[in-house]
Amino acid sequence: MNTHRYIYFNSRDTLFRIALSQIVCFSADKNYTFLQLTNGQKLVFTFSLQKMEQYLSEKLNEDAKMFARIGKSYIINLNYVYQIDIVKQKLHLLDPVTSKSFVLEISKEALRNLRGIYVNKQL
Repeated sequence: MNTHRYIYFNSRDTLFRIALSQIVCFSADKNYTFLQLTNGQKLVFTFSLQKMEQYLSEKLNEDAKMFARIGKSYIINLNYVYQIDIVKQKLHLLDPVTSKSFVLEISKEALRNLRGIYVNKQL
């Protein structure tokens, strides 16, 4: 993971410069997108998760591959996947530097798809 890469989010009154390594996940709430950072801070943006997905793809090029859309509600940083629990419908994300963990409730189907990414990488 390139810790020197940044992404910029610009609103009418604020500019955020965020290291990609600080992004744990994005979550959707209607037309809002919440950004969870490794330090526990949560930012909110007034556009949909779909638009965020497009923005990441446009701005990050190859680095966009470190993020994956999981179900309808999340884009996660694949570097922080720690445990995929399909039965309990939970995804555990862990920042290895701070040992801070984040737990997301995700559908079984979305978790199976995510698990497939990792199983296929190891073969």
